[in-house]
Amino acid sequence: MESIKAKGLLRGACAVWIAAAACAPAERAADPKTPPQRAERQPSVEIPAPHPIVARPRIVALGDSLTAGLGVRPEEAYPALVQQRVDAAGLNYEVVNAGVSGDTSAGGLRRLDWALEGDVRALILALGANDGLRGLPPGQLRRNLAQMIEMAQARDITVVLGGMEAPPNFGRAYVVEFHEIFPELAQRYRIALVPFLLEGVAGLGAMNQSDGIHPNAEGATLVADNVWTVLRPVLEKASPRRRGEGTPG
Repeated sequence: MESIKAKGLLRGACAVWIAAAACAPAERAADPKTPPQRAERQPSVEIPAPHPIVARPRIVALGDSLTAGLGVRPEEAYPALVQQRVDAAGLNYEVVNAGVSGDTSAGGLRRLDWALEGDVRALILALGANDGLRGLPPGQLRRNLAQMIEMAQARDITVVLGGMEAPPNFGRAYVVEFHEIFPELAQRYRIALVPFLLEGVAGLGAMNQSDGIHPNAEGATLVADNVWTVLRPVLEKASPRRRGEGTPG
């Protein structure tokens, strides 16, 4: 009904415009003895140029469902909470959530080029949980993470590595080898390490959803704290600040 009414109004407006044009007095033929009249100059109107939208340098959080925020609202996922901490500290960065549920380190490696497009200054590399859950070879995880770190550093992007632990059902040797990957890579490439992304969250029912794996909103806040504790000093060494911002408290 609204569409019919709108079309009717449009036809009516067009009809009025056409009728007005038809009823206007016809222009007289130009008289060669009559000097042409000067057209009145219309006052010029200056249209202010729009303010350019300046994109902020980016911090990309590359991860799996723990980063994507499976089961919680987007604003409750830890990258969004890190953004709040970045803003509160007066640091001029945009935190981009590049988490994909179910992703392994191999999946992260395949999409890294796309994730690092634009002015990316820091990479939160938080992959490995699904490698551990699937019992994938630790050597494969090590190689994939190492390649991602090298690709980021080749672009002068600072890397913060999120440590992860393997479930115990694959045996002690697997768990130990898996655990050692993260501090080993952090030392080799001289990058900051979050020792365990889920510190204070893993295994605690009050901090997780009913599946016992994914953090709830309260758990995601602790994950953000774990990341921010390591990320903040890294950013403050060479971070752009907003104008008028003082030193964060």
